Amino acid sequence: MWDDRYKGSDLVWSAEPNIFLPPLVEGVTAGSALDVACGEGRNAIWLARQSWAVTATDFSPVGIDKARELAGDTQVDWVVADATTYEPDTTFDLVMIFYLHLPEDQIAAAFERAVAAVAPGGTLFAVGHALSNLTDGYGGPPIPEILWSKERIDPYVDGLDIIELGERERYVEAADATALDLIVWATKPR
Repeated sequence: MWDDRYKGSDLVWSAEPNIFLPPLVEGVTAGSALDVACGEGRNAIWLARQSWAVTATDFSPVGIDKARELAGDTQVDWVVADATTYEPDTTFDLVMIFYLHLPEDQIAAAFERAVAAVAPGGTLFAVGHALSNLTDGYGGPPIPEILWSKERIDPYVDGLDIIELGERERYVEAADATALDLIVWATKPR
């Protein structure tokens, strides 16, 4: 399904980074980053242009090819890999997951691998459509079982130091509406 969505000439998502990413890294010394389930690579490309050494994964080879094309000369290590099974051979200063919605066992596996990829002292930052978005927000998949709630995600980040685990509003300009996202911002103890 995702290969088919990415095959078109237009971007499925914006070329700009997710609105929550730039403020996250503002004033932070660039380091290494892993973008899990990167899609067309917008967040990975933006971060690489901010001097980060970025590895970006997605299980869609079409998405990765499109990301390579969009990146041009921007250096990103693109990897075709499934978020539920990918285990990098190194750890990262920043591990990101944006809008990865999977059934329970798969999202648990993706978070397990993402948390393992965070270096001691590093940051995990994840954003997903909140369960409450179904009734109080705009957009996102209409499948309650794959949407994020604090109760669902909290066990996946056990052992990390939580900076934020809660909902944020995100204005969707094209629809003149507000979406509700669940933010996971945590660091790994040194």
